Amino acid sequence: MIYIKKKEEIRIIREGGRLLSAILFALIKETKAGVSTGSLEDLANRLIEAAGGKPAFKDYPMGDGVFFPSSLCVSINNEVVHGSALPSRLIHSGDIVDLDIGMEWPATPELRKDFSSPKNPHSKHGGYFTDMCATVGVGKVSHEAKKLMNVTQECLQAGINQVKPGNKLNDIGRAVASVAKKHGYGVVRDLVGHGVGYFAHEAPDVCNFEIGEKSPENITLKSGMVIAIEPMINAGDWRIKVAKNGYTILTADNSLSAHFEHTVAVTEDGYEILTAV
Repeated sequence: MIYIKKKEEIRIIREGGRLLSAILFALIKETKAGVSTGSLEDLANRLIEAAGGKPAFKDYPMGDGVFFPSSLCVSINNEVVHGSALPSRLIHSGDIVDLDIGMEWPATPELRKDFSSPKNPHSKHGGYFTDMCATVGVGKVSHEAKKLMNVTQECLQAGINQVKPGNKLNDIGRAVASVAKKHGYGVVRDLVGHGVGYFAHEAPDVCNFEIGEKSPENITLKSGMVIAIEPMINAGDWRIKVAKNGYTILTADNSLSAHFEHTVAVTEDGYEILTAV
């Protein structure tokens, strides 16, 4: 089911997104050579708690009885997504590090009262979800890595630029894929963006590539929709594989991968980035 959010709900999602962007910015500043992913996880949890939120990814069901072990996703180099912050790993100079974070906010009755927030009936904490990520270069990174990160950011903005009522999901996917294709990069096809707000992940799927124009999944965008657009771009082939832990996604050819994401609302005449830094 695709949910249309009310204006007062988008107001709260916007405030949660503002807080989440500040948290991600703080994490980016701490992502340095010699820092452990475990310390970033600790910082993420402290900041989310201080904001009055709940982590969206901690203990998230990954299938087959597996639950994601951390609040922060830290995917390094050839890890596309779902790299866990735990068990802790050291970050090295030359790494590119994808920091992916989601939060439910406000997660207490007191904060809901302070912000005159409607209660999300789909969550026991009553808050609303936002989701965002950025890939960070640590220390001296290669020219190839810098280019990949820059192009992936360009892919994200190209997709966002297509968000307006009357456009279709294919307009987003086509724009993302067109930028990546110009540089010979692979667009991951097995993982996509998604709706967000009432849940951490909800309909519709937001592909970073074209699907059938007449596919029922190629829906028309409407004001009040809230979606997470998140191109995952590989320096090599688009294909992926799953790590031995059962949830971390790797590039099949071990090439570098970059990932950027924003939570975006469809407005009456275009879009609003709700997780703007």
